[in-house]
Amino acid sequence: MFQLFWVFFKIGLFSIGGGYAMIPLIRQEMVSGGYMTLPEVTDMIAISQMTPGPIAVNVATFVGMRTMGVPGAFIATAGVVLPCALISIIVARFFFKNMEARPVQGALYGMRPVVLGLIAGTAATFTYSSLLAASGAVDLAALLLFAALLAVSLIKDISPALLILASAVAGLVLFKP
Repeated sequence: MFQLFWVFFKIGLFSIGGGYAMIPLIRQEMVSGGYMTLPEVTDMIAISQMTPGPIAVNVATFVGMRTMGVPGAFIATAGVVLPCALISIIVARFFFKNMEARPVQGALYGMRPVVLGLIAGTAATFTYSSLLAASGAVDLAALLLFAALLAVSLIKDISPALLILASAVAGLVLFKP
């Protein structure tokens, strides 16, 4: 149990930039630690996006539940939340006293591109993983669904919940095991 706590403590401690920036570290820890395969992590991220709450907490809860049941869910969730809570308290005290200082503004300026890069890298990895069939070839139906939903989301201001619902319905129709 301590190992599960430690894995999610590290994820919470070393993930700068919020939930989406945590995804590369979550992916690495889950796959290299033998907790899940990459497609399972991709599915877990998708499920975590569809449920209310922060993605890191949702992933920790789901992974903990999957590996060790209810106690695992509590242990993993505590692991990911504890460093975030402690860091937030410390940073908030410092930031609000020094938010206009040049070093603080410079550090924030420097971190923005890294966070963007982490999110873009994760998007590319999950796009690749999500568009492959079990055979390793590109799944044409998944590719077309992706392209259609991407186009709709860029052209129209549609609720993400409706896009998720539409993709779930399309998946039910198109999925062929």
